[in-house]
Amino acid sequence: MQRLRQLVSLTYAQKLSLVAAIPLVVAVAAIAVMVAYEARATAEREIEALERSLIQAKKEELRNYVTQARNGFAYIYGRAAPDDTAAKTQVAQILSAMIYGQDGFFFVYDYDGTNLVSPRQTEFINRNWEGLTDSDGTPVVNEFIRLARQGAGWHSFMWQKPSTGEEAQMIAYVVGLQDWRWVVGTGVFIDDIVAAVASARAEVEARVQRTFMYIGAIVLAAVLIVFASGMLLNIRERRLADAKLKQLTQRVFDAQEEERGRVARELHDGISQILVGVRFALDNARRRLSRGDDVGAHDPLDKGIEHLGTAISEVRRISRDLRPGVLDDLGLGPALEALTDDFRERTGIETDFSTVVFRNRLDQDSKIALYRIAQEALTNIERHSGATHVTIDLRGHKKGATMRITDNGRGLRNSPGRGSTGIGLRNMQERIEQLDGSLRILSSRGHRSGTVIEVSLPLSHLLPPQEDATLNRKAGT
Repeated sequence: MQRLRQLVSLTYAQKLSLVAAIPLVVAVAAIAVMVAYEARATAEREIEALERSLIQAKKEELRNYVTQARNGFAYIYGRAAPDDTAAKTQVAQILSAMIYGQDGFFFVYDYDGTNLVSPRQTEFINRNWEGLTDSDGTPVVNEFIRLARQGAGWHSFMWQKPSTGEEAQMIAYVVGLQDWRWVVGTGVFIDDIVAAVASARAEVEARVQRTFMYIGAIVLAAVLIVFASGMLLNIRERRLADAKLKQLTQRVFDAQEEERGRVARELHDGISQILVGVRFALDNARRRLSRGDDVGAHDPLDKGIEHLGTAISEVRRISRDLRPGVLDDLGLGPALEALTDDFRERTGIETDFSTVVFRNRLDQDSKIALYRIAQEALTNIERHSGATHVTIDLRGHKKGATMRITDNGRGLRNSPGRGSTGIGLRNMQERIEQLDGSLRILSSRGHRSGTVIEVSLPLSHLLPPQEDATLNRKAGT
């Protein structure tokens, strides 16, 4: 079973190609069925019309034969009495001689069903055939008599061909000689028409099958094109994804190296220098104590203690920059407030923070992302904007959460999206895109035009009240 699953498992590109191909195949199959149905229906109508026209031509031919035969003996029949045996014999001889083609002949029955003339099938003569039916059960002689009594008419039935002895479809036309109570008629076999119709139907079926084959070939080619396009697109997208992944990986490494360099500079320029001062102060105090100068050792010891306090403050500041504990302990609002207070004290830039309390309901990833974006924005403001006033506003609403950072600085040199944004703005964009949020930056050049950074997170990142209360209890808040 596991091996079967591995065999039928599809890649993402193959699934996309399959999803694209299935509607195409279904649509083309439906079109093919409709085309075949309409083609068959149209051809059938045409074949039926052809069959009717051919049969009608045969009927007209039969009518002409019978009319000519009747004209041939009309002078005899017109002057003869109903019981004129000689006239009847003479007319029977005339009709017996009127044969045509391989199977054409005239026949005569009286109204009692006795055959009087049948030149190609003489075994029928002088025998009563009332009630005769063909192989399909269709009445033959009785129908002749009925039509003759009405004057004339056509009748179709199965009859044995004199030339071959095989049964075939025949159409007969009969007229009635009412004075003599005779049925005079002739018939033609329409097996040629049946063969022509069958051939036409076979040709239609062959055309429909060819159409199906053409459509199938087109569908197969289209499906192959879809799959090939999907594979090429997948290869292209995979290459782009690999290239982007390499680029992102390199940027992660660069960011790590930059962060390490920043921490190293902080340690070297700050804590390291302070600790060196502490070492000198302690060394000075030790020398004075070794000389017995207890009073003189107080001043270097005090300086050393002061320097140690400064070092502790620096360690806390670096630790807060790396991972603020207040973010985990009290939530995003207090963490941003502490960040703005520290920014105000460090830079002297007037900074205001406001928030609408929504009970710290953001998930952990959203808190970290918004905090880092605010941190990056404040760093950019400090380094590049020349602003004198900054406001940070955080609020939750029915669509999610929004953080808005505004300054009155010089603005950005290039509007976002034109390819010249710095790594800080790219980091903001990538952080918020990972959370399906949006980042909007409004900026204009000029004296105190300022910049607005607006970050929005969807409602899906706000925790339900019950889940939020459980997480807060676990965090001890």
